[in-house]
Amino acid sequence: MKTAKDYLDEANAVVKKIDINEAIEKHKVKSAIFIDVRDSADIAKTGSITDSLKIQRGLIEFVADEATGLYNEALKKDSEIILVCGAGGQAALTGKTLVDMGYTNVSNVGAIGNWEENGGPMSK
Repeated sequence: MKTAKDYLDEANAVVKKIDINEAIEKHKVKSAIFIDVRDSADIAKTGSITDSLKIQRGLIEFVADEATGLYNEALKKDSEIILVCGAGGQAALTGKTLVDMGYTNVSNVGAIGNWEENGGPMSK
């Protein structure tokens, strides 16, 4: 039987953690798609990365699959995707799901608070 830690360890082994400053630079030059995987209530409380997609972790399989009616055309299998959440765990788990679905360039920037504290652009 697997524990939450087991799932996180597997996800962190597959989804690279991107340095916060590197991610902020990628945001400045618009070279990556940023996705906030938190639920809408959390996003409403804190705001999110400017111009990020807001796709709850529980919907990612449907939004990332071109065979569903919820597919978001901004998501391409070879696009650079950078995920953020409240603390980093949900982003890692979402990233593993995307990798399992064939996405090839997925990383985890971690916590939205860390993004904001380091001067990452926010929309509230």
